[in-house]
Amino acid sequence: MNNKKKITILGAGISGLASAYWLNKDGFDVQILEAKSKSGGSMETSFENGFLVDYGPNSGLETTPLIRQLVDEIGLSNEMIYANESSDKRYILRNGKLHTLPTSPPALIKSSLFSWKGKIRLACEPFIGKSNDGYYQSIAEFVCRRLGREFLDYAIDPFVSGVFAGDPNKLSVKSAFPKLYRLEEVYGGLIKGMIKGARERKKRAEQSKQNAKMFSFINGMQSFPIAITRTLEGKILFESRVLSVERRMQNAELENGKWKVTFEKDGSMHELISDYVLSTIPVYEASKIFSGLDEEFSKHANEIYYPPVMVLYIGFKKEQVGQPLDGFGYLIPSKEKKIFLGAIWSSTIFPNRCDEDKAAFTLFVGGARSPHLFEMNKEQLISKVLNEFNEIMKINSNPIFMTSKIWSKAIPQYNIGYIEHENYFDRFESKNPGIFLSGNYRGGISVGDCVKNSEIVYKKIIAN
Repeated sequence: MNNKKKITILGAGISGLASAYWLNKDGFDVQILEAKSKSGGSMETSFENGFLVDYGPNSGLETTPLIRQLVDEIGLSNEMIYANESSDKRYILRNGKLHTLPTSPPALIKSSLFSWKGKIRLACEPFIGKSNDGYYQSIAEFVCRRLGREFLDYAIDPFVSGVFAGDPNKLSVKSAFPKLYRLEEVYGGLIKGMIKGARERKKRAEQSKQNAKMFSFINGMQSFPIAITRTLEGKILFESRVLSVERRMQNAELENGKWKVTFEKDGSMHELISDYVLSTIPVYEASKIFSGLDEEFSKHANEIYYPPVMVLYIGFKKEQVGQPLDGFGYLIPSKEKKIFLGAIWSSTIFPNRCDEDKAAFTLFVGGARSPHLFEMNKEQLISKVLNEFNEIMKINSNPIFMTSKIWSKAIPQYNIGYIEHENYFDRFESKNPGIFLSGNYRGGISVGDCVKNSEIVYKKIIAN
């Protein structure tokens, strides 16, 4: 007899796979249902014409020791690579020119990115008081109040677009940037909090995102989910579309603590009976599955916005590029009124992205700032992006390689009032013991956040 607890996991993205790894290691009977034909979710890597293309996350930040632990245990240590030191420099576009983003007080003083008025305003931060309504405050309001308008326009605005593909006037500081919010709440200010908070992180063996090492893998980010998948052989059913999750009925009565998962595979309907169900799929997909348990689920799920984003990958001969490739890339503030959000200098950051005599770039278009761009003809849109990119990078020729992918629902936006969704999902789990909700709409959108949260949900399950 098999006395192991059975858990069905919905989704084989990094959140589902990492959680499945911890649970399987602990002896749970794990079964993953994945609608696609492969694992990895948005982590998609391909090799095309001598270029390595990451269509989803192009890197991760090693913010938790869990990442290295997981990489070591799945046998991927020899393939894990860190960003070249030459890519430490970040640029921001201002008045059509690239300016280095300062990362230290001396660099800030010398920086041409900010005016002296803006620098003096930054120095006033320790004397700014706490807000009265942090839960319903945008990151734009928060930063403007604490650091000034210029810092918002030329540091936070492009950063928000680069990370969230979001709008700083809509994103909640409490939900989207909880650690930043906590610095004010706990320590009374950002500068004081950064100094004191560093001691706390050291005790927890964690790194701030500003100091964490950037990593990828020799063969791209999809290597990560592929390696986890190998450890879960026979435990993933691909091309299996989940239709519903219900309490199991036995002889016309509810069977206490059991859940029935109904899914479609190969044109036929199937059922799984489980002790637990962990959903890691996007919340708009989860809405269709859990609305039968609580009609309020759909209301909250449908209010969470996922903007469209185009990933445009282009390659040039290195000799064609006039801009020195001595950094990570650049972000573009909305005040610059460009058609794209920024560009990553992919071949500068990591090796094996293309031949030495070539240069590879990943550009991002759209997001919450300009979803209307996708009403335009795709070829026309790409042409406009290339014209702007070439001007900034001092390029006078066409790319030798180009490919693109549009994510129609890219990244969940933790907008003002997101706390109401967070509280509801907690209540939903309490009302439905045995069901757990995870994924990048809870606890952070980054690869590091997803890995960290996979252990959190694993511990919630074993404590259940």
